[in-house]
Amino acid sequence: MYKRFVQYCKDSYNELVHKTSWPSRSELMGSAIVVLTASLCIALVVFVMDFIFQTGMELVYGVLR
Repeated sequence: MYKRFVQYCKDSYNELVHKTSWPSRSELMGSAIVVLTASLCIALVVFVMDFIFQTGMELVYGVLR
């Protein structure tokens, strides 16, 4: 059991070091900027939708009083 675990760790290390292609720093920064921009856009859309819904509900509840 122990030998299988050690072999698994060695194989995992070998795959990560020799067989995996890692992005360069510039590729990583570009991807991070895309994710940040998309997250901010989605947050803005959710904020606007929430504001519209809140305003609409305030109007509805204001009319009912």
